[in-house]
Amino acid sequence: MNLFKMGILLLSLTVGSVLAQSINSFPAKQIRVVVPITAGSATDTVVRAVAEKMRSNLGQTLLIDNRPGAGTTIGASIVAKSLPDGYTLLANSTAQTANPYLYKNLPYDGVGDFVGVTPLASMPNILVVSASSPFKTVGDLVAAAKARPGQLNYASAGSGTGTHLSAEKFRIAANIVAEHIPLKGSPEAITEIISGRLDWYFAPGVTVINLIKEGKLRALAVGSKNRSSLFPNLPTTEEAGVPGSALNFWVALFAPAKTPKDILEKLNMEANAALQSQEVKAIFSRLGAEPMTQSVAEFNKGLEEEFRITQALVNMANIKSQD
Repeated sequence: MNLFKMGILLLSLTVGSVLAQSINSFPAKQIRVVVPITAGSATDTVVRAVAEKMRSNLGQTLLIDNRPGAGTTIGASIVAKSLPDGYTLLANSTAQTANPYLYKNLPYDGVGDFVGVTPLASMPNILVVSASSPFKTVGDLVAAAKARPGQLNYASAGSGTGTHLSAEKFRIAANIVAEHIPLKGSPEAITEIISGRLDWYFAPGVTVINLIKEGKLRALAVGSKNRSSLFPNLPTTEEAGVPGSALNFWVALFAPAKTPKDILEKLNMEANAALQSQEVKAIFSRLGAEPMTQSVAEFNKGLEEEFRITQALVNMANIKSQD
């Protein structure tokens, strides 16, 4: 072997050694987790619980950086343009798979600029009406909507949000016509429902449990495939007679595309370990959240199907793209 080839070999071995050392020592500094939703929301609470447990295991702080606005696209844009080194992550909900089909001019590629790290939790939305509403069951609501096409209305926490997608999945499956009223967030939507100004809303369970107990709201059904631990006696919309109406609302971690696989695997492993801890399980129980543990490969394979399903729903519901 001549000196030139020997030099190349030594250089490649050195680079490989340095890379291995950097991966083995990851994380060597604070990790920033961008949450494109307001602090205190159910999504934010899930992320903070997992991040705190990961911090104790990794020995580095996971800084939660709330950047709400524009349907989660402001925070997502920050992460999309970050270095793919594992030190900037995105924690987003089902909105991650809807935004590529809702916004005409995203400042990033909603599909290609991200890679899934791991899902964290699934959280069902609850179909609620005012306590003074004449609708006592899902059947009552569907019958009224069919008797008066277009005269009933439904709230959402914003166009394209999980609350909106849940409502559209239900509306299409029930074959009813009603008017969508998008609001700034869940608090505003809940206020309108309690007042009776709007007819129905698919609310995050943790945001309405006390209002239901206090008799201000009436819960009709769970919007996901499975019943909620917060409302174990409440049927799902499918059990209540509307097949094909379930929509799974989830929260997950993402990283910029091209983040090294070894770093993704390490983050995935630590997140899954956190999800198994008693501390995280206790917080999730209060939220009605179900831990989701998958490998990096499993999650990204599932995301491909999620994008297809969400795109089809956006098209079927004729949800208009946003500027």
